Amino acid sequence: MQQTLEKRKLVLVGTGFVGMSFAYTLLTTPGIDELVLVDIDYEKTVGEEMDLAHGLPYAPSKMSIKAGTYADCKDADIVLVTAGAAQKPNQTRLELTVINAKIMKSITEQIKESGFDGILIIASNPVDIMSYVAWKVSGLPKEKVIGSGTLLDTARLRYLMSEYLDISTKNIHAYIMGEHGDSSFVPWTNCYVGCKHLLELLDEKDKDLSDLLDIYKQVQQAAYEIIERKKATYYGIGLSLNRLVQAIIKDEHAILTVSAYQDGQYGQSGLYIGVPAIVTANGIKEIISLPLNEVDQGKFDQSCETLKGIIAESIDTLI
Repeated sequence: MQQTLEKRKLVLVGTGFVGMSFAYTLLTTPGIDELVLVDIDYEKTVGEEMDLAHGLPYAPSKMSIKAGTYADCKDADIVLVTAGAAQKPNQTRLELTVINAKIMKSITEQIKESGFDGILIIASNPVDIMSYVAWKVSGLPKEKVIGSGTLLDTARLRYLMSEYLDISTKNIHAYIMGEHGDSSFVPWTNCYVGCKHLLELLDEKDKDLSDLLDIYKQVQQAAYEIIERKKATYYGIGLSLNRLVQAIIKDEHAILTVSAYQDGQYGQSGLYIGVPAIVTANGIKEIISLPLNEVDQGKFDQSCETLKGIIAESIDTLI
């Protein structure tokens, strides 16, 4: 299983806070041999290239870094898109839809024109809708277009649960599913701490189940709070994207909560949404089907209907 790709070239489209936070993680995590930065602001991109390259003498492995163009996507293994209009204070992710859909369409058309045939990762918000746009425009197989989905949401959940339970995040097996946004949810009946069911553990420790709802609320509101305080969120998603890239280049067959195309799973079709999926060097191998109870299935369906409504009203007419 643990194969590695012979070529490890990644093109990063978008050199804003999210893109460069991710790019910086590559300097400390071996795996990518060539990093190409692409952005509409070429001079800034050159500056970012220089800044990153100056740290290479202290990096654990050699890496080529350059400012490039969409033509560089042709022989890339992975293209990661973080470009798009930024989310403003008090603005929901879904309100960004039309603006960023037009941007994503233009970006994807240029990636496609290069002849790119690798794995396309989308991290622009609203990520589930943008993943759908990229898939439709690129013509790539659905398993080769992956959205960052609820990767960050899940990381936030595991961090807060780790603090609450005083147990390592590595032993918290819990997931955020659904839209990367306000209609996401936690399937608590499918959460484990180590090999023990979360709900059983809470009962043993005489902890109140309402605390879980407070934790979820903190997860749901985290981005809004960070944006209110510092105007943007980028470190957490930068590391989350690094985790996804590592799973791909190392062919890990890791289960990650990414935005994946639904083709009958969970009774839904025709959209991208956050679900646990097996990620390999070839993209998404399989979506994990969790046994959702009636309440959680209802939440998932509601999340899907929210996204389907936006696709029908605002997206399909654009692409």
